Parts: sequence; C-alpha cells; structure tokens
Amino acid sequence: MSNIEQTLSIIKPDAMERSLDGEIKLMFEKDGFKIAKEKKIQLAKHEAEQFYKVHETKPFYNDLCEYLSSGPIMVMILEKENAVLSNRKLMGATNPKDAEEGTIRKKFGISIDKNSVHGSDSVDNAKIEINFFFKN
Repeated sequence: MSNIEQTLSIIKPDAMERSLDGEIKLMFEKDGFKIAKEKKIQLAKHEAEQFYKVHETKPFYNDLCEYLSSGPIMVMILEKENAVLSNRKLMGATNPKDAEEGTIRKKFGISIDKNSVHGSDSVDNAKIEINFFFKN
C-alpha cells in the first residue's frame, strides 16, 4: 500500500525576490511531487511569529520572523509517497554550504538564514503547518 503524505513547503523571500519560484517548483515536480495547492502571500511579522512559535526560545527566532515576513512567499502543499522525508532530502541541509549537490539549498541558498525553502520536519508538523496556511 502506498504511503501518500502531504508536507508543507515555503519558497522563502530570498528565492521569491530572485524569481526562483518557477525553477524550484519544477525541481519538486521532477522529483515526483504533486503540488496540491499553492498561494503567494505576504505574512505580517505577528503571523511569522505564530508560525515559528516552536523556535520562540531560540536566539535566531526574531531574525527568522523578521525575514519570513520581509517579502512575498509561496506556500505549497506537496504530495508524494513519504513526502516529508523526500522533501527534506530534496531541500538539503539547512546551511547551503553543507547541502548536497543537486539540492534546492545547494543550488539557490545564500546563507543559513536565506536558504530559499522551508519544509515540514515531521508528519505531525506538516499537518499543523498546512492548517496554518490552508485553513479549510
């Protein structure tokens, strides 16, 4: 039986301002993902703070929220077998310098902060994150 999952992907402001959303979406599709839903939005800082609430106690929290709300983002629901793990593999390491060749972050990431994409880190978080952006 196939294990089709959904995961949330965000194309972050650094990639959007360089008009990389088309190329990044193509990388997802070539990797077998179906983009079930997508929308381009701009978050207010308080919304970014809600979204990243899990990181509230970490030193980078404020910068992360500032950054995510600094420009338009593309939020997408991706579907595929084992979507969460597949997406994390395709994105590559958080720091583009450590990311493997052929990954999104290796190809487009500028820095550990401006690493072009976000993806859910677990099936449970994927449900929470998808619900955050795509409340039915």
